[in-house]
Amino acid sequence: MELILRSLPLLTKGAWMTLQILLLSGCISLCLGTLAGILICSRLKNFATPFLEGVTFLLRAVPFYVQLLIAYFVLPDILQINMEAYSASIIALGICSSGYVAQVVRCGINSIPPEQWEAACTLGYSTNASLRFIILPQMVRNILPALTNELDSLLKSTAILSSIGLLELTRMGMNIVSREMEPLIVYGTLAAFYAAISAGINLLSRTLEWRLKPC
Repeated sequence: MELILRSLPLLTKGAWMTLQILLLSGCISLCLGTLAGILICSRLKNFATPFLEGVTFLLRAVPFYVQLLIAYFVLPDILQINMEAYSASIIALGICSSGYVAQVVRCGINSIPPEQWEAACTLGYSTNASLRFIILPQMVRNILPALTNELDSLLKSTAILSSIGLLELTRMGMNIVSREMEPLIVYGTLAAFYAAISAGINLLSRTLEWRLKPC
């Protein structure tokens, strides 16, 4: 217990860093993934669809660790800029996850019956208005569990960021273990932190599901 209490300030600092990265990369993932998912759905295919499908495939096919190394070592060298581990982590996590979100959104839109589009057209809605007011609200209810799973996966992926020296939750735990030589206690506390964050994500998701449930 004494070791846990001594470690809590550092672990809390690491957890705060993890939450920041999770929130920012999640926003990037949701924005890019939703846009790509809309553009590659069967109803709205266009000239850019094959290119976007290829990009999302690559983002899902290449391991996140490789994408992280590219963002941290390769991109700064190509662009001739200095990129900190914090920025590289957010960019790599957000872009990698957007490939999965795009597929979730695409499947969510495709799951809406075609009659919904036809009814909206009959009522005089444009394609954009139909998408905004009729299709997307229904889609969100359908894909919320899948998005929650992706956010959980994003949380777990933050542990890989310790490989580039970012002082997130896992790295903080590793530093404490190297100092205290008590892996069981420290890593057990580390697991409790991750479980608590995941529980918060799932609680928020269940609340949104309940509020979005059709009357």
